[in-house]
Amino acid sequence: METVRRIRNYLVTGLIVLLPVVVTWQVLRWLFNLVDGLLRGVVARVFGHPVPGVGLAVTILVVFLVGVLAANYVGRRLLDHGEAVMRRTPIVRSVYVTIKQITDAFVRRDQAAFKRVCMFEYPRKGIYTLAFVTSSAPVELKERARQDLVGVFVPTTPNPTSGFLLYVPRSDIVILDMSVEAGLRLVISGGIVPPDETRRGP
Repeated sequence: METVRRIRNYLVTGLIVLLPVVVTWQVLRWLFNLVDGLLRGVVARVFGHPVPGVGLAVTILVVFLVGVLAANYVGRRLLDHGEAVMRRTPIVRSVYVTIKQITDAFVRRDQAAFKRVCMFEYPRKGIYTLAFVTSSAPVELKERARQDLVGVFVPTTPNPTSGFLLYVPRSDIVILDMSVEAGLRLVISGGIVPPDETRRGP
């Protein structure tokens, strides 16, 4: 039984490691298709025929330049300014912030984007949903709701990179004594691999 449990843990841990790689690959593929589609006609007009590999080369160059910018002070200031613009843009702001939090949670080792693991009654009373606390709700939301709200990200199973953001009354959530990594394992495995502290019984 212990061997089976270890195998399940290794499988889920492998999924957690591979998930950011797969997401990165999908983003790079999307970027390549975008760049290649934009440049294909231009390159064909300039050289008189299509040039294979130009889209890939430009994609690598773009990623490289972003890395160079992010690695130095001036570049970080520029990226911070761009991020500030994204955060101030209606509609784009909510999408960008959510995606960035999810990316941070899976890429950064400290997993600071997801602060705690919690549960609350959803979608109806008597049914509990596992979620990750992301931040306190904006002041306007608290004022209009006339209560203290907290932002929680509810992931989908088995792909926790998708899900939805809810603002829940702080009094309605129960903070769990569980690490973010253990919570992710629980979500990815569909509950098959529970955290260590719950293995003593259902």
